[in-house]
Amino acid sequence: MAKQFQLFKNKWVYGVIAVLLAIGCYYCVPSTEYPKAPLMAAIVVVMAIFWIFEIVPIAITSLFPVFLFPLFGILDTKATALFYGKEIIFLFLGGLMLAQGIQQSNLHKRIALHIVNIIGSKPASLILGFMVATAFLSMWISNTASVMVMMPIGLSIIEEIATVKDSEKYISKFSVAIMLGIAYAADIGGMATLIGTPPNLVFMEMYHELFPELPEVGFTQWMLMGLPISITFLITGWLLMTKVIFKMPKTKVFKNNHVIKGLLKNLGKLRRDELASGLVFSLAALLWLTGSDITLSESFTIHGWRSTFGLEMVSDAAIAVATSLLLFMIPSQDRPKEMLLKWEKARELPWGILLLFGGGFAIAGGFNSSGLSNIIGNLFAQLEVNHPLLIVIIVCFVLTFLTEITSNTATTNLVLPILAKASAVLGLDPRILMIPATLSASCAFMMPIASPTQAIVFGSGHVKIKQMIKAGILFNILGVIIVTAVFLLLAEFVFGIAI
Repeated sequence: MAKQFQLFKNKWVYGVIAVLLAIGCYYCVPSTEYPKAPLMAAIVVVMAIFWIFEIVPIAITSLFPVFLFPLFGILDTKATALFYGKEIIFLFLGGLMLAQGIQQSNLHKRIALHIVNIIGSKPASLILGFMVATAFLSMWISNTASVMVMMPIGLSIIEEIATVKDSEKYISKFSVAIMLGIAYAADIGGMATLIGTPPNLVFMEMYHELFPELPEVGFTQWMLMGLPISITFLITGWLLMTKVIFKMPKTKVFKNNHVIKGLLKNLGKLRRDELASGLVFSLAALLWLTGSDITLSESFTIHGWRSTFGLEMVSDAAIAVATSLLLFMIPSQDRPKEMLLKWEKARELPWGILLLFGGGFAIAGGFNSSGLSNIIGNLFAQLEVNHPLLIVIIVCFVLTFLTEITSNTATTNLVLPILAKASAVLGLDPRILMIPATLSASCAFMMPIASPTQAIVFGSGHVKIKQMIKAGILFNILGVIIVTAVFLLLAEFVFGIAI
């Protein structure tokens, strides 16, 4: 009881600090032109500190704008509440239910094991296999779920290798490398698709909300940028992990790869539930990929099904909800008298993340309504750095290390509105700053608190915090380099942005 009271007391010390900093911030922000801007800045400081130190649950902090905005005259309750029902929230909800259906049928484990089985059983190859499998899963289901799927398989491999002759020479390094490889690959894979990780969805909604006159960024268009970044990062990250940080021997661990084959054998033949959930998910992915037009040149455009059949009103969110509802209508063979997905299972979804989305969108709206975005954006006009390359590097660096201490979703919610305004002041296309910032928010690898994926593998007992920091700082720097380089190389081809 005393320990719990001490924890409660410590959290509210941070609460007091948040209020004091908010008061200081209020008096630092000029109010001549925008009288509500200092109040908005104070609210953002309070919410940021409450998010970072989880003084109350993150989802509860996300509800602060509902009463603080009307209280201080920033936005009325009706306008604020609308941010919590945006289309993007339903896209994420549908994606979560589709992922839940795959996990319920156990198809995700079969996919992961087959990928590992194909790649091989040398220590470095095994690590690559786990990283590829985790990254692929993370493209479609949550990063946390991907790690939860792969970590038990990784732990079983570690246990089996420990019984192999002469394995004591490298088992310790291998254990750390495979655990960190799984965690890092989940975040890297999530960068590839719009639904792969929450920051990507936050960007899409904020960009379309703030710049409705600019070309849309669709599912396929994001993949044309995100997938090359993920693939490049995955390969170079694997080389960094196995050739530099934790050097792996070239000997083959399992002569007949019997462990992976044994796990696959235990799964048996592909079951009807696995096939059905996989087909439903494949249908959603196919519709997402083929919905929007792809303009390859001024004279050549690949038309998606929306423009072909006049279904422009059917968004990616509608697809996610429609296909996920099928899971509640298709009977399960493994569980008689039940459907592929039942409501009791869906109730286990992380509903709080939906409130976090809403809170972030409300902050973005408050930035615009109060004029705070104008004040902060004007500060960028005073920067002596004018070259887009240097600005992108700075943005990537700041976002990468900033998300070491706070949620990447909360960080993008806070920073993207600022970058949107800054791009206007600097005369840049907003995507030049907003897209690298969004991708960099998934590149924090040093601390267990930086991401749930790192927290999970840290809890396995195979990774020490010094090892995570040692590997993480190199991965952070690698992330800044890759995001900057690949974005600048592909920006004109994918988005038509001349840099």
